[in-house]
Amino acid sequence: MSLSTLCLHCGMCCDGTLFTHVPLAPPEAQVLRGRGLTLAAREGGGEVLPQRCAALDGRCCTAYAERPEACRRYRCQLLNALADGEVSLEEAKGVVDAAHARVEAVARAFPTSRVGAASAMRGAREAALASPSEQIPREAREVLTQAESFLDRHFRGRFRHSG
Repeated sequence: MSLSTLCLHCGMCCDGTLFTHVPLAPPEAQVLRGRGLTLAAREGGGEVLPQRCAALDGRCCTAYAERPEACRRYRCQLLNALADGEVSLEEAKGVVDAAHARVEAVARAFPTSRVGAASAMRGAREAALASPSEQIPREAREVLTQAESFLDRHFRGRFRHSG
């Protein structure tokens, strides 16, 4: 119960904060397309499910029973720590709240990025990669770097989803 409570408090693996897309096997793509979800072409062939996931309603997956294998397998570092009893649910929720606050800080630091905090992460990443250093204020780059470091430490860990 506490594991699903944490996931429903978070949603960052599906909202575009952590990953840009989910790789799909052809049968998964067919099922999701049948549900009306928009897919994207995968570099090298095949299809991916872009993130923010169109099946996400708030922080709840509306395609949970039919979610792709990559979604079924993914467990963030924080969820693993909760499952192993290394942190309590309240501590884990505090980490999630801190992560959301960092993502919102990125959205404020990169106001020209896409609408929405999670989408702002992607927009900020793209802006930071595409722009010369002098075009992005040092403070904004630091906010993004600190947010990415926090997300890596608590959510991505050593495993990086293919997004």
